[in-house]
Amino acid sequence: MRKAVFLDRDGTINEEVEYLDDLGDLRIIKGAYKGIRLLNHAGFKVVVITNQSGVARGFFSEEFVNQVHGRLSYMLGQRGAVVDRWLFCPHHPEVGSPPFRRVCRCRKPGIGLVEKAASELDIDVEGSFFIGDSLSDIRTAWNAGMGSILVLTGHGKAVFDSLSDEELCQIDFIAHDLFDASRWIVQGRKR
Repeated sequence: MRKAVFLDRDGTINEEVEYLDDLGDLRIIKGAYKGIRLLNHAGFKVVVITNQSGVARGFFSEEFVNQVHGRLSYMLGQRGAVVDRWLFCPHHPEVGSPPFRRVCRCRKPGIGLVEKAASELDIDVEGSFFIGDSLSDIRTAWNAGMGSILVLTGHGKAVFDSLSDEELCQIDFIAHDLFDASRWIVQGRKR
């Protein structure tokens, strides 16, 4: 089985803009290229898991989310960084119309998309990590039994400030950005 690093998208790879609905607003966060490239070279599978409730809210379509992922793949690939799988949850439990308004297992902190990636890519989840800027990212890591890393980009600083001492102690690493998190993983840190 392979080890993987699961990444959040908005605020972790690309700059946070509330409900990204224009490709012109897509900007890669400094350090993301190098971080993903470092994970690629170290042999980790890289999987992006992102909640995209803007679909349920009617802000954009699933096709647009796929366009964003295609554009990000192109931008990252120009710098030698590769994401092995892009997965997203278009649902919201309380907003929108069916089939998008529903309780699901794929919306973080649920682990449905982690399980999907693990099955498709033969991933050892317990030996893997999740890097993100939100509490739902960290809770996804905890729920799946993998390492958790909070980045201070995106919403990360505000999340860090809101965490209890008990929650902070359960996070494996607090990183400045995706490159800092990737470097920590590649240096052989264990949970």
